[in-house]
Amino acid sequence: MSAHPPKVLITKIGLDGHDRGSRVVAAHLRDAGMEIIYTPPWQEIATVVKLALEEDVDVIGISSLATDHLIVPKLMQALRSAGAGDIGVIVGGIVPDGDEQALLEAGVARVFHPGASLESIARFVRELAARVRAEKLGSE
Repeated sequence: MSAHPPKVLITKIGLDGHDRGSRVVAAHLRDAGMEIIYTPPWQEIATVVKLALEEDVDVIGISSLATDHLIVPKLMQALRSAGAGDIGVIVGGIVPDGDEQALLEAGVARVFHPGASLESIARFVRELAARVRAEKLGSE
């Protein structure tokens, strides 16, 4: 295991205020030993990028139960523009198959659908954070 636990930002962008799932995932990741930065709903992309940079997160988890996942490609572009394209991004929630492919093509590492186990999410976040850190070390 690395010197410090994975650092994960859990947030919701756009106008979707349904945050129960993101709170459950954040609590599970925290209980699994990860450092969690949690925001309330209705975050703007610029705010998420700024917070991710300030907190030096490894992974950003976006929750979407409406159609806010459709603005995640804008988040991915904003991260790249800010020099933070190496941060891993996952999305969880209600994402139709066609939209999932667009998210993956935009650079999202994985989409978790309703019913995904908390253990599988935690395992993937740990693996993703390790890859992100290895890439950061390789580019220094």
